Amino acid sequence: MNSSERRLKLMLLLQQPGKKKTVKELAEQFGVSRRTIFRDFNALQEINVPVTWDRYSGYGLIDGFKVPPLMFTSKELATIMVGLNFVKSQVDEGLVEDARGVELKIKEVLPDELKDFMISLEGRTIVDPYLRFGGKKRRGGSWYLISSAIAQQKRLQFKYTTKSGDTDIRKIDPYILVFYEDHWNVIGKSHLRGDIRNFILESIDDVLILEENYTLKSELDIEALIFRSEESSHSIIVWVEKYEIERLEGNLPAKIINRKAVNSKKIKVEFEFDNLDFINEWLLQFGSKIKIEAPKELVEKRRSLLKEMLYE
Repeated sequence: MNSSERRLKLMLLLQQPGKKKTVKELAEQFGVSRRTIFRDFNALQEINVPVTWDRYSGYGLIDGFKVPPLMFTSKELATIMVGLNFVKSQVDEGLVEDARGVELKIKEVLPDELKDFMISLEGRTIVDPYLRFGGKKRRGGSWYLISSAIAQQKRLQFKYTTKSGDTDIRKIDPYILVFYEDHWNVIGKSHLRGDIRNFILESIDDVLILEENYTLKSELDIEALIFRSEESSHSIIVWVEKYEIERLEGNLPAKIINRKAVNSKKIKVEFEFDNLDFINEWLLQFGSKIKIEAPKELVEKRRSLLKEMLYE
C-alpha cells in the first residue's frame, strides 16, 4: 500500500463513528511505524482534513466532516475501469452511452494524478473485444426503467416480440436482470403465463412502470431463477474431454446436475435445457471435444445441422 492509499484509508477509518484510535493502534493496523502515522496526520492537515485529538480517547475527524465520495485508490479506480469497459462492450447503445457518461463525470472530480491513471487505462483495458468491436450497436430494452422497477418492486408492462416475430403486450413482476453471453434478460413472473419467464431486453419496447407494487413471499433464490427447470426442459447428456470441462462449466447456460469421470480422458456431464436448437449450436464451439449421448432428438439435430453446414 502506498502513502496515498494509506492516507485515504486512514481518513475513512477516522470518520467512522464510535471509538477513536490511538497512534499505536493505527500503526499496528497499517503495519507501519508511529512516526509514519504522524507524517500521515501532517499530510492530511496540509490538505485541510480536520484531524482531532483527545488525550483520553485518541484521534478522529471533526464532527460533520465527510470524506468526498469520489476519492479512489488506484486499485479501486482500475476495478471501476474494468466494470465500465464491460458495459461499453455491450451491444445496447444506451448502456454504452451511459458508461461513457459515468466515465466523464468521474474524470471531472479526480485529482490530476488519478485522472492521468484513468486515461492511461481507458483504451488499454478491453473486455470482450468481439462484442465491443465486432457487432453493430443497437437500442432496446430500456434497462434503466427495468432496473428501477426491480428496485422499487413495481410491475412492468411492455411490448414483446418473440423469436417467431409475434408481438403482444406483457405484464410481469420483474425480479432480476441477467446477462447471458451477448444479451441482457429480465426474469420475472409473467401475468400471461402465471409462472416465471425470461424476456430478452432487445425484444422489449414501450416499457411502462405501473403504479402496482408486488410482494415477495420469500427471499429470492437467484440461482433457482436462473437455472430453473421447466416442463419443456430436456435432460441432456454429453461426454467432454477432461481438459475442456472447466471451459464448459464456466460458460454453459445451464446448471450441471451430474458429472462423473468415464475414464482418464473423458467426463460425462448431465444438465437440463429447454431449447435443443440453441444448445445444439452452442455446443458446436467445442467441436469434437464433446460427444452427445442423449437425448436422441439432439443427436439427430446435430447430424442435420452438420449436414446443412457443409457446402454442396
